[in-house]
Amino acid sequence: MRKNVLILGASGDIGSAISRQLGVENYSLILHYHQNKRPIEKLKQQLDAQVVLQTVQADLRKAEGVHRLCENVLYPIHAIIYVSGTAHFGLFQDVLEQEMDEMLSLHVKSPWLVIQHFLPDMIKNKTGKIIFITSMWGNVGASNEVIYSSVKGAQNSFVKAMAKEVGPSGISVNAVSPGFIDTKMNRHLLNDEREDIIAHIPLNRVGLTSDVAHTVSFLMDEKSNYIQGEIVNITGGW
Repeated sequence: MRKNVLILGASGDIGSAISRQLGVENYSLILHYHQNKRPIEKLKQQLDAQVVLQTVQADLRKAEGVHRLCENVLYPIHAIIYVSGTAHFGLFQDVLEQEMDEMLSLHVKSPWLVIQHFLPDMIKNKTGKIIFITSMWGNVGASNEVIYSSVKGAQNSFVKAMAKEVGPSGISVNAVSPGFIDTKMNRHLLNDEREDIIAHIPLNRVGLTSDVAHTVSFLMDEKSNYIQGEIVNITGGW
């Protein structure tokens, strides 16, 4: 039986890569996006017609958007992959309260609400996969990204705690924690800044979205079933 996977943030670079990877691996996909519909349409063209069951638009910064998404999903959900999120650059002293609220809602409260909605059926069926895409900054922290580091740290803590709570029900909860990945989020860097970062990465290259997608694919596979509550670092040793 094909398993239905809800991918939240499927229109981003990493979300799209995960969607393409799982789309050729006998999964059926429900793809969420906020404003960027074009990558979703491109994914639908790249994948077999039966792979994408549904696309859902929602602003996950707002509780009403989360509730609308949950109500509009038409299929049973066997796995949730939470990729949605934005970075925030700047000094902590300059962060506006509205920016704090939006970052907390998008990275912390929204996944709480989504998982809480779909979790009862997973528990009833004694099976399920929950995977977060977090960040290495959630573990080690980053100057000028204090808010982002904080909410990613919250995701990591949620993964570890939730894994203990639902593990007895046959549900796996893990996270993939990327380092420097070649996405739009990092394309604001100057060439010198980029080269300086690469110089500190033992594998001497930036990470690719496919590196993240392949790790998610492994965590989705039954071969990874004894991995629980882990934050899998994809950093090239950085």
